[in-house]
Amino acid sequence: MFLVGTLAAVSGVIADYPVYGGQALRYALAAVILLAVARGRGLGLVRLRPRQWTLLAALSLTGLVLFNVCVVEATRAAGPALPGIVLGTVPLALALVGPIFTGARPSPRVVAAGLVVVAGASLATGAGSGNLTGLLWSLGALVCELCFSLLALPLLPLIGPLRLSAWTSALAVPFLLVVGVALDGRHVLRVPTGAEAAGLAYLALVVTTVAFFLWYRSLPRLGADRAGLFAGMIPVGALATAALLGIAVPSAADLAGAALVISGIALGLRSPSPRRPVRSFAARRAAPLAPREGTTS
Repeated sequence: MFLVGTLAAVSGVIADYPVYGGQALRYALAAVILLAVARGRGLGLVRLRPRQWTLLAALSLTGLVLFNVCVVEATRAAGPALPGIVLGTVPLALALVGPIFTGARPSPRVVAAGLVVVAGASLATGAGSGNLTGLLWSLGALVCELCFSLLALPLLPLIGPLRLSAWTSALAVPFLLVVGVALDGRHVLRVPTGAEAAGLAYLALVVTTVAFFLWYRSLPRLGADRAGLFAGMIPVGALATAALLGIAVPSAADLAGAALVISGIALGLRSPSPRRPVRSFAARRAAPLAPREGTTS
């Protein structure tokens, strides 16, 4: 998630490139790289059932395509601060929703850690003015960000993080081109300048290829709730990148927000390992009685 925050380093470089066409190029290049790596590691195709293909398409459509649409439209309506603050609540939302999605109970410690991370991310992002349109688009982006993680959980055991990252990126390309044609017409794509090509390549290689793989590799190991805490590192990555490039000097509030984010993550990672999912009452009634010690089944 820190790597995702570094996109601030190239946002100005690609600002004049058609948004949705640029995103399509980004995901297309990332898919080619990921598929090449998967082939090099001997990972072949996996046969998925229609329901699993539907889940994969839903993940790509919500977590990648609609997320980008919502962020772009929220920024146009209210500026970057409002979507940044709303998306800063991802750690808390995943701490609450993630365990419920898998049938477990939310961890009070992780929820508390999520609150700390949200406070730090909001402080690091900075307060800003907004409007109802911008808020609605921002909330849509928040839901899509949750889908990016939660819809991946049942797919990761089947295809793994590398193929999941590759396939979701590949599926996003035609979706984004359709959106781009609808909104930008024939201007959806053009030949990028040298600087724009370098910026798009950075987005594809670092912010997509590497970041997606690392996120999906960590998600099942940490659980959605504790992994979600690292979403607070996005504004921290943006602040660090801006400071390294000399774009902006972090203020005291920025540094305090970054410290809160790191403290919240540390608090959440101290929590015990995720508990087993709690079976429903009906499932418990339907489950056969375990054989008593000394008897045979």
